Amino acid sequence: MRRLRALAGLAVVLSSVPLSVLLAPDRSAASVSGSRFAIASSARQLIVVSSPTFDPADYLASFRSYRRAGPAAPWVQVYPTWQAETGRGHLLSRRREGDGATPVGVFSIGPTVYGNYADPGGLHERYHRLVCGDWWDEDRYSSQYNRFVHVPCGTTPAFASSSEALWTDYSVYGYLAVIDFNVDPTVAGADAPGSGIFLHVWENGPTHGCVALPLPDLVKVLRWLDPADHPVIEIGTTAEVNGAGRPQALT
Repeated sequence: MRRLRALAGLAVVLSSVPLSVLLAPDRSAASVSGSRFAIASSARQLIVVSSPTFDPADYLASFRSYRRAGPAAPWVQVYPTWQAETGRGHLLSRRREGDGATPVGVFSIGPTVYGNYADPGGLHERYHRLVCGDWWDEDRYSSQYNRFVHVPCGTTPAFASSSEALWTDYSVYGYLAVIDFNVDPTVAGADAPGSGIFLHVWENGPTHGCVALPLPDLVKVLRWLDPADHPVIEIGTTAEVNGAGRPQALT
């Protein structure tokens, strides 16, 4: 989640929380079959973003893409392992709006690719080129919280002070896909775990909770993603993503 520039200097405070608490389930609808790291049998595309630790000083992570032919088939890596950026709070199981952490768990990926650049072509998903008035509502008390919202160009919506004017950020939002965190249901209000978690362009530094790739790698992934294959993204420590709950070993 990329916050307004005025918020970029806020410090992330992480207490010494026991690992058992960090891994406790949250209400983000991030998981399938009751487990944070369970992968739906329908998923045939899997992105794995992993880091050795929860340490916020280490915001870089490994990014791997896999595909399988069916539920009983093994996962086969598609692209080489790349480096990705995660949030300034790094990885956090129980995050809150504005803490800058990247959420841990398994999430689906939204059916629309957005961007300020021209349609890259070769996409299986719908492409929406951003225009003036395209926002992501990150006001946790808004009725449209954690949604893409378009308002007439030149209009300042009530949620503007804590939200993102997507069309104004060409460098990071050249292209982006939505990671379905805090959806179905969306938890808003004082307990909101966060909003606007994207897969977007490399920032040359920690993100505000998103996952970022260099532009050439990002375009490859966006062209590869296919809604018919029910793609998901798994985010966590190396130990978590390679845990005993995985249905098939990754190659």
